[in-house]
Amino acid sequence: MAELTETPARQPGVTVGKRVKEGYLRNMRKHWMLYVMILPGILFYIIFKYIPLGGSVIAFQNFQIMKGIWSSPWVGLDNFKFIFTYQDFYNVLRNTALIAFYKLVVGFPAPILLALLFNEVRKMLAKRFLQSLFYLPHFLSWVVVGGIVFEVLASGGFVNAVRGWFGFEPILYMQQEQYFRPIVVLSSIWKEVGWGTIIYLAAISGVDPTQYEAAVMDGANKWKQAIYITLPALFPTILILFLLNIGNFLELGFDQVYNLLTPMTYSVGDIIETYVYRSGVLQGQYSVTTAIGLFQSVIGFILLWVFNRLAKKTGEGLW
Repeated sequence: MAELTETPARQPGVTVGKRVKEGYLRNMRKHWMLYVMILPGILFYIIFKYIPLGGSVIAFQNFQIMKGIWSSPWVGLDNFKFIFTYQDFYNVLRNTALIAFYKLVVGFPAPILLALLFNEVRKMLAKRFLQSLFYLPHFLSWVVVGGIVFEVLASGGFVNAVRGWFGFEPILYMQQEQYFRPIVVLSSIWKEVGWGTIIYLAAISGVDPTQYEAAVMDGANKWKQAIYITLPALFPTILILFLLNIGNFLELGFDQVYNLLTPMTYSVGDIIETYVYRSGVLQGQYSVTTAIGLFQSVIGFILLWVFNRLAKKTGEGLW
């Protein structure tokens, strides 16, 4: 009996821990190629996402380049007080929020609808051609896309040429405020809608075909099949991607807006990224612009946390 009481079962912590460790090592040796594949992604986030977080401390300093982070004087929340009392900041924040809202409402459903349309194309050659056609703009830089937009919407561009056929006067779209935000949203959709369908098409391919066969036998047309079979199957994917998008709600992307912005549209197109570039990089207000960036990240985290809590009620969520 004394020997039985000294068996490893009486020391589950040590035994289980050792077995778990051995299991991890055995799993890593077995699937080492998969770990090597994810290593660049891990290094990317460590180097470009986590390490730069340490620089956020200059939001609480009067940062001076010659003194560096360690010797620059601390000012507490003065930089945050400054941005909240600065008149232009509210205009920049409003522009950012409005464009982000339009992109979310109009741009987010676009790849879902396109994926549903692609799913209905039965000829594989035509489907691949259309997918390649819609994927192509994703690989163009915003410098190129911005140039295309300016040419198409110029006074002598394609859009005004079509207007001229019907006897209308040309419009300088890129110089008028009321057109800037729709142009930003539509150009973003044109560039990214095809690429955004990849995940949705992968999710659709996992739907059991027998469900569609049963629906056809019950007399369901294509519209009802999409509503009652395809969309419910896509719901978890849609929800996860929505949460990822809402976390970056105020991050519109510097490249797009900067390449489309003109002096005549600053009042409606100046967003946080362009303001940070102009004030932080060009004018050297590093502490103030870092405080704005930190505020931007905090708002994104709060939105993500709130919508994730709501998503948990449906049984889905990021955590």
